[in-house]
Amino acid sequence: MSYTTPIVRLGVIGAGWFASRRHLPDCQKTSTLSLTAISRRDAEARQKIADHFGVPSEKAFADWTEMLEAVELDAVLIATPHALHYEQAKAALERGLHVLVEKPMALTSQEAYTLLDLATQQNRLISTTLNPPFWAHCHAIRQTLREGKIGSLESATMYWTGSAAALFGRSPLPDSLPGVVRPTLYRADVELNGGGYFIDGGSHLISQLLWLTDLKVKRVSAIMDSLPSDSRIVVSFEMENGATVSLNSIGDSQSSVRRVNHLFGTTNGTISVQDFDFKTTIHIQDEGPRTFREADLPPVSTPVANFADAILGRDSLYSSPEHGAYVVRIVEAIYESARTGKTLVLTD
Repeated sequence: MSYTTPIVRLGVIGAGWFASRRHLPDCQKTSTLSLTAISRRDAEARQKIADHFGVPSEKAFADWTEMLEAVELDAVLIATPHALHYEQAKAALERGLHVLVEKPMALTSQEAYTLLDLATQQNRLISTTLNPPFWAHCHAIRQTLREGKIGSLESATMYWTGSAAALFGRSPLPDSLPGVVRPTLYRADVELNGGGYFIDGGSHLISQLLWLTDLKVKRVSAIMDSLPSDSRIVVSFEMENGATVSLNSIGDSQSSVRRVNHLFGTTNGTISVQDFDFKTTIHIQDEGPRTFREADLPPVSTPVANFADAILGRDSLYSSPEHGAYVVRIVEAIYESARTGKTLVLTD
C-alpha cells in the first residue's frame, strides 16, 4: 500500500532578493511544500526568479492579487516592503490561506492584532519569519532559562552593531551579495520601510529578548539618533519580573559586525553569546561553563518547513502569531518613546 505525502501549495508575494537567498531555496528543500506561484512587479527580475526556481511562466504574476485569484493555493509567503504586509496578509487570510510573513508582521500593533484575530476567525495560521525562533543556540538558551538553571532573569544586555548602509541607499551595493536578483532599496523610503534601521533589524533583537525569556515588557525608554530614519538606538526595558535590560543597536557602524549579548540570572548563572557564529557560553553555578557554537548544535527547522509542518498538523509554530504581534507592539512603543522623549508604561 502506498501513501501520498500531503503537499502545501505556496504562493510568494514579493519574490525578490531576500526571498531568493533564503526562503525560496528552503522551499525547494521542503518535501511537504510546493512552490506553486510567485509574484513580482519587475518583469525581468520576475522571470529570472521563475527560471531559477522552476516556476512556470504562467504561474509568475506581476500583480499579487491576480495570483491569488488565478492559482489554487494553500498558503502564501509575503516578502514585500514592510508597509505592504498588512494589506497583503489580510487579503490572503480572507481568502482562507495560511500566511507566512517577513518581519515585521505589520507596522502597527493595531494592524498586527487585527491579523491575529482574523487568522483565529478563519482558522488559519499566521507566522512571522523572525530569526531567533529558528536559531539552535536560542533553543538551547530558552530551555536553560525555562528549567531555571540560572534562576530567574535579573538583567540582560544586548549589543549589536554592523552596517546596513548599502540597503538604505547610503553606499554602493557590494557585487558579492548572495541572491538571484539584486535588492531593491525600499528601506530608503521611510513610508515603505515604516521607519529606519530599527524596525528592520531591530525586530529580530526584540524577538530574541521576548522569545528567550517568555517575559512581557513593563516599561520602555528609547533614544534614537534621528527620526524617522534612525540608524542608532539605545533602549532600556523593565520586564514584568523586575529584570532590567539594555539594548544598543548601531546600523551604520564603520567597524565589522559585533554582536555580544549577556543574560544574568539570580543564582550567579550567566549566559553570553558572541559574534555571528553565535559562540554561546552557559555558566551555571557549581557546574562551570559550557561553550558551543551554532554549528555545533543539531539544526532547527527553517521558517518555511516549520510553517508547512504546522499547517499539516505535524508541529507547532516556532514563531507564533502572538509572538509576531507582540514584537510589533514593543517596536512601536520604542519608536513612540524616542519620538516623545518619555518612558512608556505598558499595561499588559
